[in-house]
Amino acid sequence: MTVHPSLQTYADAWTHSIEAIAELVQPLVEGEWNRPTPCPGWSVRDIVSHVIGMECEMLGDPRPIHTLPRDLYHVRSEFARYMEMQVDVRRHHTAPEMTSELEYVLIRRARQLRNENRQPDHMVRAPLGSEQTLEVAYRMRAFDVWVHEQDLRTTLGKPGNLDSPGALVTRDNLLAVLPRVVAKDAGAPANSAIVFDVHGPVEFLRTVRVDAEGRGSVDGAPSLGPAATLALDWETYVRLACGRVKPAAVADRVKVEGDADLAWAILDNFAVTP
Repeated sequence: MTVHPSLQTYADAWTHSIEAIAELVQPLVEGEWNRPTPCPGWSVRDIVSHVIGMECEMLGDPRPIHTLPRDLYHVRSEFARYMEMQVDVRRHHTAPEMTSELEYVLIRRARQLRNENRQPDHMVRAPLGSEQTLEVAYRMRAFDVWVHEQDLRTTLGKPGNLDSPGALVTRDNLLAVLPRVVAKDAGAPANSAIVFDVHGPVEFLRTVRVDAEGRGSVDGAPSLGPAATLALDWETYVRLACGRVKPAAVADRVKVEGDADLAWAILDNFAVTP
């Protein structure tokens, strides 16, 4: 690949996860494509349709001209409507149509990566007609395909890759928004610290500190006397942060010490994906 060095990590993570998705869905029979996944409102087919659609947008393909049905309960925002377009237009595609389109878009994207010579700060298309840097686009695709790979693995009963390159990109993405979750969304008090102790295939200890003005920051230093400590496994952390499960459903997998009300306020606001 010839991508810029700062993009290589994301390109490698994306490649690893999307090839895993292709391998997971290749042998599926027609009925299995309709199985519901942890991603609200989406089946196996819907997730693969979403992945195909987003990669087509990375390639610069025009978006489909399509009218969404009015009864899609999970579509509650303009962002969701934007994402649903690429999904709904493929809802009646057969298994061979899905796997062949996925294979073709992978070939095209691999060629794009081999020939990539744009700089990380180059602006490219983003959802809802906005723009983002190429680096953000690469990072978000790596994050997105890994999370959806895990959705498919959960549905198909084929766990794995919880510590793959995409998992590490996902960890960093989720940690970047953790200060907002704690300080703003959950309303942690000023001059407090909250510790997250995550174990499993991806392990880390992070402290979110809220300053006197109520602004949050995150670091890897332990806190002496935090307001609350939340200990949980990596898979549960991801499922909560990506809105795949409600806190009450995994209460037995989260150990809370300190201010329980604050800890559960954080968990109630933990989902950060649209």
